[in-house]
Amino acid sequence: MSRRNTRKSDASLSLTPMIDVMTVLLAVFMVSMPMLTSGIDLDLPQGTHSMTGDDRALQISVDRQGRYFLGEQRLSRDQIVTRAAAMRGENPNLGIMINGDRGASYGAVMLMMGALKDAGFQRVGLRTQFEN
Repeated sequence: MSRRNTRKSDASLSLTPMIDVMTVLLAVFMVSMPMLTSGIDLDLPQGTHSMTGDDRALQISVDRQGRYFLGEQRLSRDQIVTRAAAMRGENPNLGIMINGDRGASYGAVMLMMGALKDAGFQRVGLRTQFEN
């Protein structure tokens, strides 16, 4: 009588490598998102000094119509403040740069700045275009 080999095959899948890859991708996207330049068509006001700000800062834009954008995504002022506060949880030193179009209402830009200051952000700046 011959004995059959009754060894069980282990068909389980290890999730650890996949979780590691996803964690690295998440970290890369979280770091690179604020560095992406805004695709919003803005005409920045002229400044006498280079005040382009920190490229690692979170980029918020205000267009001529007073609409707010986080990167290229149009959001309400409250939504932007909520998302910025969530990002600050990951980076307590998060800076914010507001890109206000030259034709944008001063009030719309100042409302955004005030909302961010009220939310506890200390590093909020305004971007200008360097005049040669």
